[in-house]
Amino acid sequence: MTATVLSHLPAGLLRPLEEQYPEIEIHVVPEEGAVPRDLRGEVLLTQAWGSPNLAEVLARGVRWVHAFGTGVNDFPFEALGGVPLTCSRGASAVPIAEWVLAMILAAEKQLPEAWIEAPPERWNTTRFLGGLAGRTLGIVGLGGIGQAVARRALAFDMEVLGLRRRDAAPPISGVERVSDLATLIAGSDHLVIAAPATRETRHLIDESALAHARPHLHIVNVSRGALVHQDALRRALDEDRVALASLDVVEPEPLPAGHWLYDHPRVRLSPHISWSGPGALEELLVPFTRNLGHFLKAEPLEDLVDLELGY
Repeated sequence: MTATVLSHLPAGLLRPLEEQYPEIEIHVVPEEGAVPRDLRGEVLLTQAWGSPNLAEVLARGVRWVHAFGTGVNDFPFEALGGVPLTCSRGASAVPIAEWVLAMILAAEKQLPEAWIEAPPERWNTTRFLGGLAGRTLGIVGLGGIGQAVARRALAFDMEVLGLRRRDAAPPISGVERVSDLATLIAGSDHLVIAAPATRETRHLIDESALAHARPHLHIVNVSRGALVHQDALRRALDEDRVALASLDVVEPEPLPAGHWLYDHPRVRLSPHISWSGPGALEELLVPFTRNLGHFLKAEPLEDLVDLELGY
């Protein structure tokens, strides 16, 4: 089978595709732009939020859409009209998990506060720092990211609790499954939010959830900002019910100037970069490359998005 791929991604990133599959033809369109009216293809490789004229493009004969990203919460599902949608879920799990562990280590080892920039009055070698061994890590969502975090946490001899949508044993040995969010939060020293953003998970971490937190709880969000009720988080931080929040995702993105998250002393904020690392873009393309082989052979696609569940 041959196929024409319409792509919003840079041409340089796609060259290996053309070498691996010489039977395909790729048309690159501007990243943020509409697909020109004269272009038709069987495959659309687009951004995680879709194309500005998605419905029109699909009507030209597209048989498969791949969203170049791990989350599809901003994708217009209603425009698909039965066309299958896949995504690159799990492709950024390793760099995100490394970022999570970096945030946990920074919190326990009091970094950057423990660094010195000038001669101190006293060379304090007895500053008491925390550690990871024996600490309890709670993970909301045990997909690719949650599992990658769990493996690394277990290597640091942390106790790991996991909460997942499905009523099944955790996929990783050593992770203890808990049945509800309140139990997870109450038992955690560090809480990692790694569940997908859906209608059901919006503001999952709200006032009622945070009521179960221990005062030293450290929250790490690498999912989407929508999972955390930011006003409830602010109250919990201000009232010493939560110690620290490391947020790589917020709502909205970017935050407007003057937003309280920029200046709060108990918030560590980064601009949605936890996915980044050596070869990160190429890794995001791997699921599409694999599925393109399936498509050309008329085989079932992997990593299909469940439109009812939203991920």
